[in-house]
Amino acid sequence: MAFTNPEANIKNFGLRPGMMVADFGAGVGAHTFLAARAVGDGEVYAIDVQKEVLAALARRAEEQKIRNIKYLWGDVEQLGGSKLKDGSVDAVMLINLLFQISNKYTLAQEVARVVRPSGWALIIDWEDSFGGLGPPASDVIKSPAAAEVFKSAGFESAGTFPAGDHHWGLKLRRAVVRDYRHD
Repeated sequence: MAFTNPEANIKNFGLRPGMMVADFGAGVGAHTFLAARAVGDGEVYAIDVQKEVLAALARRAEEQKIRNIKYLWGDVEQLGGSKLKDGSVDAVMLINLLFQISNKYTLAQEVARVVRPSGWALIIDWEDSFGGLGPPASDVIKSPAAAEVFKSAGFESAGTFPAGDHHWGLKLRRAVVRDYRHD
């Protein structure tokens, strides 16, 4: 298995044409561009706290003639920080982001805020520090712990998948809460 395989990861996410997807902490955009191709006439919101990263992504997308990416400067560690509207996307991708986030619960709440009912949180992160290859061991969050954080924001685990030699992958679906008083 490769270090990480963005093409396989996007397939594991199950993105389909027409979907609206947000890439929180888009970084260099490896998954952003593949997601944009997967959703076809849908859209991908590349969100990052670094404006220069977003500018570089926009230049690369223009060179590759990818036109369905929107760029938003935002801080996803703040509720409302993504600048997306409530319930505006089908899925949020979080790729190698959790280990960098100090308040994972607020991040999970922000994902829940922007995802439509029955929408997805699609997460890939480091399995371990691997002797300094990855993040410091104290910053690594394991898949079960991530699932618990997102459970607190109303998500249910929909399975794990291999995301590379040093990473785990997790699909979480936003739980649908039914109000039986009106049924």
